[in-house]
Amino acid sequence: MEIRNIAIIAHVDHGKTTLVDQLLRKSGTFRENEAIEDRVMDSNDIERERGITILAKTTAINYKDYRINILDTPGHADFGGEVERIMNMVDGVLLVVDAYEGTMPQTRFVLKKAMEAGIKPIVVINKVDKPTARVSEVLDEVIDLFIELGADDEQLEFKTAYVSALNGTCSLDPDINTQSEDYNPLFDLIVSEIPKPDVDVNGHLQFQPALLDYNDFVGRIGIGRIKSGSVTENEMVSCVRLDGSIKKFRIQKLFGFLGLKRIEIKEAHAGDIVAIAGMPDISVGETVCDIGYEEALPVLRIDEPTLKMTFMTNNSPFVGREGKFITASKISDRLFRETQRDVSLRVEQTGNESWTVSGRGELHLSILIENMRREGFELQVSRPEVIIKEIDGVKCEPYEDVQIEVPEEYMGSVIESLGLRGAVMENMATVNNLTRLNYTVPSRGLIGFMTDFMTMTKGYGIINHTFKDYEPSPTVAVGERKLGVLVSVDNGKATAYAIGNLEDRGVMFIEPGVDVYEGMVVGECNRDNDLAVNVVKGKQLTNTRAAGSDHTVVLKRPRDITLEYALEYINSDELVEVTPLNIRIRKAILDTNLRKKADSKKN
Repeated sequence: MEIRNIAIIAHVDHGKTTLVDQLLRKSGTFRENEAIEDRVMDSNDIERERGITILAKTTAINYKDYRINILDTPGHADFGGEVERIMNMVDGVLLVVDAYEGTMPQTRFVLKKAMEAGIKPIVVINKVDKPTARVSEVLDEVIDLFIELGADDEQLEFKTAYVSALNGTCSLDPDINTQSEDYNPLFDLIVSEIPKPDVDVNGHLQFQPALLDYNDFVGRIGIGRIKSGSVTENEMVSCVRLDGSIKKFRIQKLFGFLGLKRIEIKEAHAGDIVAIAGMPDISVGETVCDIGYEEALPVLRIDEPTLKMTFMTNNSPFVGREGKFITASKISDRLFRETQRDVSLRVEQTGNESWTVSGRGELHLSILIENMRREGFELQVSRPEVIIKEIDGVKCEPYEDVQIEVPEEYMGSVIESLGLRGAVMENMATVNNLTRLNYTVPSRGLIGFMTDFMTMTKGYGIINHTFKDYEPSPTVAVGERKLGVLVSVDNGKATAYAIGNLEDRGVMFIEPGVDVYEGMVVGECNRDNDLAVNVVKGKQLTNTRAAGSDHTVVLKRPRDITLEYALEYINSDELVEVTPLNIRIRKAILDTNLRKKADSKKN
């Protein structure tokens, strides 16, 4: 059976995972009576809720006499490192592009990675059934992008398929009327255009993990492609470590992929994508070889973290009310276990009960926090900070390419806000009353910007960003929130009477009946200073009744506090308390008098 290895790459929401669904269904991989959900590859609860792919997934289908191994990759910039490493496992990519949105920042990023690896692309224009589809213009945009990225003549002669992954239709003709429910034209295109793996079947074993997985039974699992030779279960092999040392180990388990299942296999050969278990601390980029024939493959580059946060044990008055895991040892075990699976994450213990956790972006870290919260952990986290590097004696920090689309009427406030955050405009174009702005922005300037952006554009704006490079730090101060907060001075349950009296001071985050404690942030002040407030005060009751004194208090709806919102919102003197049932914002110093003293010293 001949092998074809492909990755599906695209910008966020352009339909990668939905296309994989159709490839699995149309190839007959599932039984006819098998109950299948939509977006079957998004197996994690958070992936299903948010409609995003967080971890790369491996699957495989059988078509005629071919085994097609398919890797579904993440589209978000925070998980771009996985896309880069996957390019070492495949010989071709399906570049999925939305028939209306066209080429976007992540389209450029993923295509650039594919072209640097010299991989053959097939362009798949998705969502051609949309009434707003601009198929021919989008195809021109793709050609322009190829030229811009320095494609050679062979790469420019890419083949194109036109699909509606949602409806399960496909055609090789741009005319929408030619769409049919037969995906064989796309399968035939993959088989004829994507080269078979360039591997040495008869050589000595060379296998390099590009992705990691972990389970409690066999520990770390390395997923990658066999570059040379073959491997069998229970075989003794040696691993060339990243530091050049060699370690022998036995292959306890060998897994292949078919459909949604990871299946145990007895042996695998060059060109196969497999998962190997047996070495508890195997790392991405190491090489597994036959004993006595240790020859390392080139080490894979792992993206360095650009953002860090401090994780702490929960020390608020409400500690232990909701969570099962609250001790430092439990949190430490969980964080270090996450590094077994996620090579872009760094964890460093900085105190008895605090850890610095570094990752690729806010989304990367917030998904880790959300997973821990759902597992029953209680913890506190600080405001995200960028990681500063010294390059040639100059302090440098990460910068991002940002692309924004906004209706013209909101353009002025967006440009003004970005100017205050150290952003430099690279390009501006207007199409159909939508203005597309391209900026280079320090990553620090984007912390807390998303919330402001959605408010400024009334939810009509679209923003995408991707890591660009480390550059010298800007001279302007960027980052802190302008408005102050309302901070509780007492413990107890919030009352409608107290909240009603405070509504003219700002926007509340809580409802009557919610438990609060001293130092907890209960709202946003409408001035630039913090205000200590009493939200538990009840109405003075007397035995005298007056007309109109018993009217019902009608309160405004409080602002909804999500984890992402809280992480973006807080200033450096605040923390987010995360428990299984609640997200609270609090001051780092809870005692009102001590906090006032600290503030006066700072000022």
